Amino acid sequence: MKFNIVVLVKQVPDTKNVTGQAMKEDGTVNRAALPAIFNPEDMNALEAALMVKDQHFGSKVTVLTMGPPAAIQVLKESLYRGADEVALISDKRFAAADTLATSYALRCAIINKVKDYDLVFCGRQAIDGDTAQVGPQTAEKLGVNQITCVSEIQELTAKEITCRRTIEGGFEVVRCKLPVLCTFTDENFKPRPASAKLVMAHKNAALEFEDKYDESYIESARSLGKTVKIDLWNVETIGADPASCGLSGSPTKVKKIDSVVLKGAQVKQVSNTDEGIAGMMQELIVDHTLG
Repeated sequence: MKFNIVVLVKQVPDTKNVTGQAMKEDGTVNRAALPAIFNPEDMNALEAALMVKDQHFGSKVTVLTMGPPAAIQVLKESLYRGADEVALISDKRFAAADTLATSYALRCAIINKVKDYDLVFCGRQAIDGDTAQVGPQTAEKLGVNQITCVSEIQELTAKEITCRRTIEGGFEVVRCKLPVLCTFTDENFKPRPASAKLVMAHKNAALEFEDKYDESYIESARSLGKTVKIDLWNVETIGADPASCGLSGSPTKVKKIDSVVLKGAQVKQVSNTDEGIAGMMQELIVDHTLG
């Protein structure tokens, strides 16, 4: 029994290093001002896919990401860990996409390019937006079942999957028919390290380009090296409507990003007595810290 697994991953800004330059004047993220990393929960989803592949001989893991040419780094890291095929969904017309436009592009890529799939895995959410919307929206556009916040795959057959999912205050066990899209938490899917053998095999992986890309866009990726082919899909390749992609297809507009630093305004000692503690609680209730 083998499965075709699609893993959706994202290269994200490292939100631990957000500065005042994190946002452009047009309300989009200034990614050049922030270091980029592999979205942590997408790495958990990749591990879940690789675990399925390990358990079911002949299964195939295909990793997709949407982003600029530099986003091939997360695809290479996926290859280093055991992914079989990778593709970059990249076009200037995808720029500044919100969750609606992103899920639309991912749906087009899966339907029109991958075509044959049993499982779609992705992280619960990305650390740059924290919306947890792309996975469910993609499932809705694909017209398939979805199980979110998966903490364990308990059983997988040719027709069904049974997962334990984390919910507020506990967990629940869900069974549904394939195909299915699952989003994963980090509870039982600790990412495996890169394989030295696979790093050597794929360290020079790079993109193949089509003539439709302008030279400045191509050169930004050519500098990364070019030996092993990584598929590159643009708007036409995935059969998407340009009006539904990128900024034009994004109803969500970000107005402002603030760098919030929490600092203690004052230090106040409270006597270790019932009266002292009761007074502190009353003050916290009055200023709406509690209650």
